[in-house]
Amino acid sequence: MRRKILNPTSLRTCHTVSEVFIKVFKDANHTLVAACDSELIGQIFKEGRLKLEVKADFYRGDAVTISEALHAVDKADIANLVGKQIVQAAVTEGYVDPSAIIRIAGLPHVQILQL
Repeated sequence: MRRKILNPTSLRTCHTVSEVFIKVFKDANHTLVAACDSELIGQIFKEGRLKLEVKADFYRGDAVTISEALHAVDKADIANLVGKQIVQAAVTEGYVDPSAIIRIAGLPHVQILQL
């Protein structure tokens, strides 16, 4: 079930960063939103056999507030979120169950698929 944010400014204000990067990819049938905490662009995180590269060409689109990013996630069919602030905001606002989060070298990452 899709949750609608009627007033993005009414989101809880527990977030500590003022912006995240989002990039929106669309085709005829689907919308994917990639979002990450802004300070993570270009970094690589490794743990065992797992590797997460926060590539600028995938994540760096528009610099937006967390509220705006969550509004984009709400409209997406697929979302890819990386970083403590954006993932915690998605949990806080009910988009993500905490048990769905993976951590690579301590960095939270989650993918959302809305059916």
